[in-house]
Amino acid sequence: MTDSTQPTASRRAVLGGGITGLGLLAAPGLALAAKGDEAKLAKAIAEGHAATVKRLQDWIALPSIAAENRNYPQGPEYMAQLARDAGFQQVEIIPTSGKPGVFGVLDSGAKRTVGLYFMYDVKQYVDAEWDHPPLAGHIIDKPDFGKVITGRGAVNQKGPETAMLAALHAFKAAGIKLPVNLVLVAEGEEEIGSPNFKELVTHPKVMAAVKRCEGMIIPSADQNETGGVDFTLGAKGIIELELVASGAKWGRGPAKDVHSSLKAMLDAPVWRLVQALQSLVSADANTVMIEGWYENVRPLTPREKALIADGAKNSSEKEMMAALGVKHWIDDLPFDKALERLVSQPTVNIEGLVAGYTGPGGKTVLPGKGVAKIDCRLVPNQTRKEAETKLRAHLDKHGFSDVEANVTGGYDPTEVAEDSRLVRAAIATYQRGGARVSLSPRAAGSWPGATFTAPPVSIPACGFGLGYGTGAHAPNEFFVIESSNPKISGLDDVTKGFADFLYQMASLK
Repeated sequence: MTDSTQPTASRRAVLGGGITGLGLLAAPGLALAAKGDEAKLAKAIAEGHAATVKRLQDWIALPSIAAENRNYPQGPEYMAQLARDAGFQQVEIIPTSGKPGVFGVLDSGAKRTVGLYFMYDVKQYVDAEWDHPPLAGHIIDKPDFGKVITGRGAVNQKGPETAMLAALHAFKAAGIKLPVNLVLVAEGEEEIGSPNFKELVTHPKVMAAVKRCEGMIIPSADQNETGGVDFTLGAKGIIELELVASGAKWGRGPAKDVHSSLKAMLDAPVWRLVQALQSLVSADANTVMIEGWYENVRPLTPREKALIADGAKNSSEKEMMAALGVKHWIDDLPFDKALERLVSQPTVNIEGLVAGYTGPGGKTVLPGKGVAKIDCRLVPNQTRKEAETKLRAHLDKHGFSDVEANVTGGYDPTEVAEDSRLVRAAIATYQRGGARVSLSPRAAGSWPGATFTAPPVSIPACGFGLGYGTGAHAPNEFFVIESSNPKISGLDDVTKGFADFLYQMASLK
């Protein structure tokens, strides 16, 4: 949601390894092999390819954007229909205090149940910044990747989610019973920090179904540019907020924009906002100065440090710097130490500043209000509540009690056990195709997995999926449909991967 664009396939990925081949159904799980259904599924996936692409294009054409209150209730209604078409027998739109969620159950009579977390919302976009219309879902040729679909939501997260749904369509078309039961929980506010997601999950009907799940996955595209699989054992938490300094609330300076010549006799709310922002971090902005911010930060374990070191060896520092457009890491740290910092450190970041006139040329005004859009990334064992409380206390202590801190969303960090069936099934699916998986303790980005991993739900949750795409939250977002790189999965192979994962979840002890 609030993640900046990342150069890797997944907006939540941190490190990448290598992969030596695909063909994920070439050595299927025992249940699949015994039934001889591999060929039937592959045939159904191939025959459904055009319909799957059309389904994704139609979904891209309907952007639900919570920040703009756009396409509600159309968005949840469309998500509900997608679920029904894929075979879910029970599908309901669940109201919340914000945007509604979508809940569905697919009972195949299996012994085990797997949960699917979907987001049906997308981030905002500016048409003029795109090479192709962001809602058109154009299929274009992209050097080094093949045919890709471009559009808002292509990889974040509608492309991978459409591939997951395509796997369910293939099971239906092939007349094959799903090896697991499924529970779907889809929200429409992920891109604004999931402010009402816990309300959705703890709805009695939803909670009862989710607690039966062996684990919950968010369909994702986790291959990097070279085809490696980046697998994270958790994600940072986040709070997203606006800091607002205004003459009206401060009692000093103008209550509205006035002529800038009056600065000689008036206080300036925007300068007050700047001073408040400066108090949050050190002079180089790389250390958070909020009192008590680090007191609950859990140090990296030896195992986590080993995973990061391994990931550094399997990643290219030069390529990562080039992709990010940077020449130095913080404090000129060596690559492995920079990656340790990426995984282990909480942050306070300015997403944007809004005040006064920002159009062409100048406009001599003294603004009556300034707004800073902020996100704070959290690591174990920090909590959203703790971060909000300490931020407010810091502002008050330093004389900024008039500066508003309006939190719009957020959630705690999430972790999943490396030996959980969910993680083992994901890794087994990758490795059966000859994949070398690079594990990372957690993603630098965020998703609301803590809603599942923490009480009262307390089940494993992680991302899973082959495929490649990038541009989340940015112009020209894309997802690979027909890959020209034998190491990167196209849409059909991504779909096969989801099918194989379900068999793994059914068969692993």
